Amino acid sequence: MLLSVIIPVYNSEQTINRLVEHVLETLDRTTLEIVLVNDGSRDRSEQVCTELAKRFSEVKFISLRRNSGEFNAVMCGLNHASGDYCVMIDDDFQNPPTEILKLVETAQQGDYDVVYSFYATKKHSWFRNFGSWLVNRVTTWLLEKPNDLYLSSFKLINQAVVQEIIKYKGPYPYLDGLIFRVTRNVGRVQVSHNAREEGESGYTLRKLTSLFMTILFGYSLKPLRLLTATGLAFSGFSILAVLIDLVLYAIHSEFFILNSVLILLTFFSGLILTCLGIVGEYIGRIFMAQSGLPQYVEKMVITKEPQIKK
Repeated sequence: MLLSVIIPVYNSEQTINRLVEHVLETLDRTTLEIVLVNDGSRDRSEQVCTELAKRFSEVKFISLRRNSGEFNAVMCGLNHASGDYCVMIDDDFQNPPTEILKLVETAQQGDYDVVYSFYATKKHSWFRNFGSWLVNRVTTWLLEKPNDLYLSSFKLINQAVVQEIIKYKGPYPYLDGLIFRVTRNVGRVQVSHNAREEGESGYTLRKLTSLFMTILFGYSLKPLRLLTATGLAFSGFSILAVLIDLVLYAIHSEFFILNSVLILLTFFSGLILTCLGIVGEYIGRIFMAQSGLPQYVEKMVITKEPQIKK
């Protein structure tokens, strides 16, 4: 069994060298490959990863020309991974490499396609914990995943599912959404979680919003169906309001509800603009996909022999 450990790298010059060495010490090097993907780091991460790839035959290194986002970087890693199992792990030591073995053992014992990790105690900041909670609530509704399944970035996917996932070539990959398009044979295992050793998390409000929009408009039609249901409900409400107004007019010879036309007009105008915005988001993403916007652009690939893409 060959195991691929995929590590998206962003501004990790202080930790990536120790992390790779720790993974190599922890796992069987004869059945291991490490795939490093530099996601447009602004520090010396590219140079450090290049040295690691030249130093260790187990290490593959791909450097991207610009920052494409964590999921795009992971998709790049999956395209270069050849292991029977692929494990995604962050570059900040919050997931100890020793816990990789738990994912592998759980996958083998349960014959799972995918194994997610979860934590007894999370060491993230309150903002990231809130973001994770929000994303999990949204994905439970949109993807119909089990309510108790935490969609951790530290997970394992078998090669058969990986081959299906990488068929997606659109510019907005959401790995968990792609997983649930392919399989429901998913397991979970508890792992330990450490505090971040170096630097600060890149998890920002902008990235949370971007992820939320990708999940909402890229992997489900439920928002559009919700708009349809809302439109039908308000149409029914309008008909009911007219009927009530006619009854009141018959009793009191005076219209009551229709006197609030201006308020209703303002409300429905806002609703229409919101609906147009949601539909426009879908159309815009279709346009960006059809325009050929790439998931990522490779700058350099280093395995045992350097390969520079010009």
